[in-house]
Amino acid sequence: MKTISLEQEINPWEAQSARFNFAAQKLNLDEGLWKVLQYPNRELIVHIPVSMDNGKLEVFTGFRVQHSIARGPAKGGIRYAPDVTLDEVRALASWMTWKCAIVNIPFGGAKGGVICDPHKMSMGELERMTRRYTAELIEFIGPEKDVPAPDINTNEQTMAWMMDTYSMHMRQTVTAVVTGKPINIGGSRGRREATGRGIMIVCDQATKKLGLRPENTRVIVQGFGNVGSNAARLMAQAGYQIIGVIEVDGALYNKHGIDVEALEKHRASTRSITGFREAESADPAELMLTECEILVPAATENQITSRNADRVKCRILAEGANGPTTAAADEILAEKGVFVIPDILCNAGGVTTSYFEWVQDRQGYFWKESVVNEQLEDIMVNAFEDVVRYAHTHSVNNRIAAYMLAIDRVAYTIRQRGIYA
Repeated sequence: MKTISLEQEINPWEAQSARFNFAAQKLNLDEGLWKVLQYPNRELIVHIPVSMDNGKLEVFTGFRVQHSIARGPAKGGIRYAPDVTLDEVRALASWMTWKCAIVNIPFGGAKGGVICDPHKMSMGELERMTRRYTAELIEFIGPEKDVPAPDINTNEQTMAWMMDTYSMHMRQTVTAVVTGKPINIGGSRGRREATGRGIMIVCDQATKKLGLRPENTRVIVQGFGNVGSNAARLMAQAGYQIIGVIEVDGALYNKHGIDVEALEKHRASTRSITGFREAESADPAELMLTECEILVPAATENQITSRNADRVKCRILAEGANGPTTAAADEILAEKGVFVIPDILCNAGGVTTSYFEWVQDRQGYFWKESVVNEQLEDIMVNAFEDVVRYAHTHSVNNRIAAYMLAIDRVAYTIRQRGIYA
C-alpha cells in the first residue's frame, strides 16, 4: 500500500479506500466494476430545523449514504455525534456493504448520521430531530429500499420514533422499516446483545485456531457501551478473564479478572466506570498497550494507528468497533504476527441479527432467543472460516482476505444482474 499522511491515515474514507483498492488489485477486479464499487451509489445531505425547548429554532445537518443495493436493500445504522462527517458516513456505508457480503445476508450497505451533541439535548429535542430527519429521508428508506438501525448515541427509542414517523407517512404500521426496535413493536430477541455475542463467537474460533483456552485468555475491552459491555459480559460468562476495561472517562485493571456484571451495576448507578472498587484505575492509553491475549477495541475509529501499533501486546485483535485500526497500522500488526479479526467480520453479529429482525417483521412471526443465537452462531462461524480460508489461499492477511471475499461476492452479483443503461 502506498505511503499516506497521518491526516489521510485517520480519515475513515481514505482508510476504507486503501483496503478496497489493495484487495481489488489482488482480485484483478475488472476496471469497470472497480469504479462501480469504489464510490457510494447515493449520498444525501439534509438540513433539519428543530424547535428547541428554549423556544429557539436550531438547524442540524444530517447525512444518509447508500453505498450499494446490488445484493438487496441498503442496511446501516444512524449515529448522533458532534464530529460526524460525510467522509465518515461514506466509509461506514461501504463497510456495511462488505460486512453484509461476508456474512452472506441479502443486504447492501448504508449509513446515516446527524451532527449534534445528544448529551446536551432533551428527549423532546431528540424526538423532534429524529422525526424530522426521518421525514426528510422518507422517499429513500423502507423495507425494500434502505433499513436503518441504531449506532453511536442512538437506541431502541430512536428506532421506535423512526418507525412511527415512517408509518404515519405510509398510513400503516411498517415495522420492517428499521431494526433494533423494542421487542413489543417488532424488535428481535437477542438483538441488543448480538454484536457482543458475535465478537465472542469469532474470538472462540480464533482462540481454538491459536491453541488457547478461554480460562487462560486475558482480555482488554476498550469501550463499555452496548457492544463492549455485552462482549465483556458474555466472554466472562464463557470463562475468559476480562482484565481491563477502557472508557472515555477512565480505565480499570485487575489482573485476576473484573466482575463484569458488578461493573455494569456500578456504571448503571453512577453513569461511569470510575470509582469501581474491585479494580484499580489505569491510564486508558497505557491499558490499550498492556499485555493480553485478546484486545477488543469496541469504541470508535482510529484507536490503533502507526503511532502505537508497534506497542500493542495482544495475540488477537478483535475489532468490535468500525475502523478502529488504520491501514498503516495493519502492516505493523502483520509484521508483529497479531491475528486480526477485522471489523467487517468481527462486529457483523449486529447486522446479522438485524437481518433476522427484518425477516421476522416481514413474516409476522417471531423466533425464540435460542433460535436467534443458534442461527447467529452458525453464520458467524461460517464467515470466520471463509475469511481464514481465503487468507490462506491467497496468502494475504485476514483483513485483505475479508475485503477480497466481500468484493468478490458483490462483484459477482453485479455481473449476474448486469448494468442497466
